[in-house]
Amino acid sequence: MRGILSDHNIEGHFNALVAIWEADAWRSVWKELGLGVESFRSLGISPDVSDAVLWRLCQDREIVLFTANRNNDGPDSLEATIVASNVETSLPVLTLANPIRFSQDRQYANEVAEAALDYLLAMDRYRGTGRLFL
Repeated sequence: MRGILSDHNIEGHFNALVAIWEADAWRSVWKELGLGVESFRSLGISPDVSDAVLWRLCQDREIVLFTANRNNDGPDSLEATIVASNVETSLPVLTLANPIRFSQDRQYANEVAEAALDYLLAMDRYRGTGRLFL
């Protein structure tokens, strides 16, 4: 695993998450991970790329995808892609379970940040699980 990428629709949430990781309490752990924070721009992809293409790109480049997307609205949806393409070596998708609460509840946001770091630190144990909910 070499990086982490926020889905386009929750970039603000992701920026808040990274800010928590870069604060004094978690800075050393976050730096220890050594993950690059990727963006659609840095990867050269359009924000309207299909979920299937995005998931495959993340898998190919060893990038963990952070999203709130749980839809199964067709064969190119993220859920359908995970079901069809996930294998035991696939990186799971980190899925923010409650984006509204994350935005409104600082304690919850901190708990999400800690849980995400726990998953990232042990990511090889979670390969093939498809999704990890935060």
